[in-house]
Amino acid sequence: MNGPMILTLSVLAVASVLFISGKVRSDLVAIGALIVLMLFNILTPAEALSGFANSVVIMMIGLFIVGGGIFQTGLANMVSRKMLKLAGTNETRMLVMIMVVTAAIGAFVSNTGTIAVMMPIVVSLAMSAKTNPGRLLMPLAFASSMGGMLTLIGTPPNMVIQEVLSGSGYNGISFFTYTPIGLVCIAVGIVSMLFLRRFLPQNEKDEGDRRTGRSLKDLAKKYQLTQNLYRVQVSPHSPIRFKTLQELNISARHALNVIEIRRKISAKNQFFKTINQEVAGSHTIIQEEDIMYVYGAFERVEEFAREFDLTMLDHQVSENKRASGTELFATEDVGIAEVMLTPTSGLINRLVKQSGFREKYRLNILGIQRQDQYLLHNLKEEKMRFGDALLVQGTWKDIARLANESDVVVVGQPIEESRKVTMDNKAPIAAGIMLLMVVLLVSDFIPAVASIMIAAVLMIVFGCVRSMEEGYKTINWESVVLIGGMIPMSIAIEKTGAAALLSEGMVGALGGYGPMVLLAGVYFTTSLLTLFISNTACAVLFAPIALSAALQLDANPYPFLFAVSIGASMCFASPFSTPPNALVMSAGRYRFSHYLKVGLPLQVIMGIVMVAVLPLFFPL
Repeated sequence: MNGPMILTLSVLAVASVLFISGKVRSDLVAIGALIVLMLFNILTPAEALSGFANSVVIMMIGLFIVGGGIFQTGLANMVSRKMLKLAGTNETRMLVMIMVVTAAIGAFVSNTGTIAVMMPIVVSLAMSAKTNPGRLLMPLAFASSMGGMLTLIGTPPNMVIQEVLSGSGYNGISFFTYTPIGLVCIAVGIVSMLFLRRFLPQNEKDEGDRRTGRSLKDLAKKYQLTQNLYRVQVSPHSPIRFKTLQELNISARHALNVIEIRRKISAKNQFFKTINQEVAGSHTIIQEEDIMYVYGAFERVEEFAREFDLTMLDHQVSENKRASGTELFATEDVGIAEVMLTPTSGLINRLVKQSGFREKYRLNILGIQRQDQYLLHNLKEEKMRFGDALLVQGTWKDIARLANESDVVVVGQPIEESRKVTMDNKAPIAAGIMLLMVVLLVSDFIPAVASIMIAAVLMIVFGCVRSMEEGYKTINWESVVLIGGMIPMSIAIEKTGAAALLSEGMVGALGGYGPMVLLAGVYFTTSLLTLFISNTACAVLFAPIALSAALQLDANPYPFLFAVSIGASMCFASPFSTPPNALVMSAGRYRFSHYLKVGLPLQVIMGIVMVAVLPLFFPL
């Protein structure tokens, strides 16, 4: 091996370790690798920056904007709701219909965006049918990945291998070339899930609370609400009288949340009443004898009460109703809900105290679920991460408003509130633009990248995306930078001969057993690697190696490159291998073992079927 090859493979190895560890952002790793290759003259500046001018990157940007228009006009929501009405309340019919509808949407928009649209609908559907949402959410996540196999634009790996083939002088892949393979994927997925669903969480006796989409008792137990809720009463001499909550800044100074304030209606009426029937706002003025409900650690509450001459209450004070308990957190006007951070959320990696969450949305964050941990105290110092589930409290109106934001997915949005969301009158325009894009892509009248750019521009011009600024917000820039930075890595792998070396090793180990065994090796190596790094990075790295291996064996390169694309996308065995898998984890109440019991067999079954089927579509 020569020096440049050794350096390239070393950079690739270090980048892979960092991707797997997850301690450094993937886009930063890609840019760092790019800089090293450029500094050591393995790549020229033009080659190093060529990824950002690559048509795959431009198409991804355009598709994010098109997807934003489809979501913001309510088109995807409207279509999915109408189709899911056919499912009824039978669990088997619901599972099949959810997977079919999700796959259909996933054929045209990102799998993360598909989950953002479908998850609140599926949770509401499950609760209305008295079915545990965990029975349906994992099939939903898997179907969003399967749907990407239906079209050229369904998932980035599809576009990556199209670029590799066309760049090597082979005929490109048309818009619907993937469709027969995608249909096989979906059929295998549905049939497999019908057998594997016995490993999913079982239905519970508790029917749940109609406002939260999950039983209030369950949420209270999960986040230890009642154990961390205390009442303090303002004494006649307390220094906080006549001050606003904003002035007191209790959350920042004492790591406590003021959930509610109750005060006497009048001197004659000794019962207490909630102020404005909503969460205490920043401009609420504290008065004598007010009862403040504070949420936090007992030691913090005691310290707060001592400092401001407040009385810690016990059961001798009557308040007519709800002296304490879970009922405080949800009424006809006030509720709680779990929300998930999306990969594009501006809240990711920001401290709670710096997020402006309460100021912007008028909601309290009561707790954070991070994998199997529940963070309940001193939340203001916590950084929010992708995959976090936040338990928030506020008015149903504010929770519903939060559901329209692109930063989060509201998992427990109440059925009644979600039905009030009206469809934008621009939904037919968005449908027309998407249809135009598909026609242009299928007809091949103009280049695919131009078709997608036209659709993206039309979405903004016709107001399906509210403004250019909103268009920029729909783009997952981390994914764009990751692909733009990794494409030159594949150039370096080919340029230094590393691709040939790796493919020679693979051909040497497996080629003697025939092209079918080599095809299986390519598929399952890609499938294993994508458990640890993003499917896009995996496809970018493996596509040139698979192409070189096929050519060395004098075989048709198409099935080998399709094996890379499918193997990179069909990843189900880990909750953190794809954004959809992570997004449904908390809402479905899944543990890692659920993904091993359900996702791992499905991933293996899918691999066996695809290795057997690919030569039928593309003879070896």
